[in-house]
Amino acid sequence: MEATAFCPAHITGFFKAHLDDSQNSLENCGSTGAGFSIKQGVTTRVKVDTKDNQESNFRITTKGYQPDKTDVSEFVLNEFLKLGKFSNKFFDIEHEISIPVGYGLGSSGAVALSLSFALDQALETKLDKTTIGQIAHNAEVNCKTGLGDVLASFHGGFEIRVKPGAPGIGCVEKIFTNEISVIMICFSPISTNKFIKERLSQINGLGGKMVNRLLESKNYKHFQDMSLEFAKFVDVITPRMQKLVNELSKNNIKCGIAFFGETVFSMIPKEDEDRVLEILQKYSDGIVIKSELDNNGARVLYN
Repeated sequence: MEATAFCPAHITGFFKAHLDDSQNSLENCGSTGAGFSIKQGVTTRVKVDTKDNQESNFRITTKGYQPDKTDVSEFVLNEFLKLGKFSNKFFDIEHEISIPVGYGLGSSGAVALSLSFALDQALETKLDKTTIGQIAHNAEVNCKTGLGDVLASFHGGFEIRVKPGAPGIGCVEKIFTNEISVIMICFSPISTNKFIKERLSQINGLGGKMVNRLLESKNYKHFQDMSLEFAKFVDVITPRMQKLVNELSKNNIKCGIAFFGETVFSMIPKEDEDRVLEILQKYSDGIVIKSELDNNGARVLYN
């Protein structure tokens, strides 16, 4: 039994964290805010065989960019092991990660969600899509690797998360745009966990107001302005990010900041691609990614 699934990377421009839950359930925790999913992300392949003499019942390998740990994948696998008699099975899990890890691109959420879809297909557990999404969301919240990426990349596109929580509990409102390109540069990673702990009250005050402002305009240019305003307020813009932001601004190119990573993104009409790439290529210490919006969200891939 085997299956392959894909989950797009997701970039958050601003957010408000919702961690207090009187019902004490992972599904109700999450974030409101806004962001977008791109064509690159995580492809996960799962092969299920009969267990032989292996000490463990699973193996997790990674192609492409490497994560620092596998706890999110193990959480998702353990949730599926509760759904049937799989003690005699061996799970060979391979994540192919096409986006840098730790730069604010939602890689852990994409790992969890692509694995959840692939396991459901391989094991023929026939869960509904919402339950598949909830398992992945719970993995990310439990492992403290993110709050809203699973809900967002589950739906795909350019979205406002208007109600926090896992798929089926949290809600998104999609914003439809003309065809645009997304170009970004990733300088270095930032620990999401550390930031969430240290700056929460500061982040939440402005993030909540911005959701309402974007619901009124539903404009990707306004979204980028708000993302920059949010990043300045939370004080995450490093000198080299500021230098790039200034240069883009001088050329009348809007941009935003990915949370949490030292990453600057620009959502632009296709005709402006070359101008932006020309500026970004001056910054040789960053990883440049050119993409488009992924409007489909996480899904099983049928070959």
